[in-house]
Amino acid sequence: MALGRGLGELLGEVESAYESNNSHDYASKVVDLDISLIKANPNQPRKIFDEEKLEELSSSIVEHGLLQPITVIQNDDNTFTLVSGERRLRAHKLANVETIKSIVLDIDTLKLRELALIENIQRDDLNIVELAYSYAQLINEHNITHEELSKKVFKSRTSITNTLRLLQLSSYAQQLLASSKISAGHAKIMLGLSDNEQKMVCDSVIGQKLSVRETEKLVKDLKNRINPSTKKQAKASEFDFKPLSNVVSKLEANGLKIKAEKNYLKIQINSQEDIEKISSYFKLQ
Repeated sequence: MALGRGLGELLGEVESAYESNNSHDYASKVVDLDISLIKANPNQPRKIFDEEKLEELSSSIVEHGLLQPITVIQNDDNTFTLVSGERRLRAHKLANVETIKSIVLDIDTLKLRELALIENIQRDDLNIVELAYSYAQLINEHNITHEELSKKVFKSRTSITNTLRLLQLSSYAQQLLASSKISAGHAKIMLGLSDNEQKMVCDSVIGQKLSVRETEKLVKDLKNRINPSTKKQAKASEFDFKPLSNVVSKLEANGLKIKAEKNYLKIQINSQEDIEKISSYFKLQ
């Protein structure tokens, strides 16, 4: 599936550069940029960074150098805005390295956003909440459908829709999901519950180490307590229809079918003529 002509070519160029680091073509695309000139992407979808892993990456860069360049676009003031490679840039700063290998892309601001989000979705380890926000941002900012997005990020439409539904969760549940304290399976079961109910279920899942199936039973029991089934409601009263026996007899004599049971009297109507028969009876009274 194609990502779209312009964007597909850009991603292809970046991917090619990543994979062909010994070629002359790769070398011609990469420049060493002063880190002080590189601005963070204000729309970076990744919000959570593992400090320990950043330290490991920083040490690796010091020892082996950067194997995969970051990608940037040039601004009018000769600074650059990061498109992809947030972790690599942060790791360089930790190592106090002044320059970083970069590929400068020529794309407009909107494409910057689209490329940054898609690059992260396809190549980085976003947690599922960040992934959901990335999907939502692409859909809202580029006015595309779930189906169109599925072609851009190579995910099924169903997978995208189910992931987006997680944004309906409370912030409390989202934080626990983002930090892997609860799973997506647990989270999906809580959709539709109030914020307080979600908190109670989340705390139960963590405290009691509930499986998804056990959580499903917990939520089902909770919903039954809040909305008791009609089976548990008081039985409908049964009435004595004898005082209406004369009415019933006369209507039946006119060929109408009458059913009296518990708390209702039912007259079966099969034609406009039946309605006229009923009307005539009450006019005579």
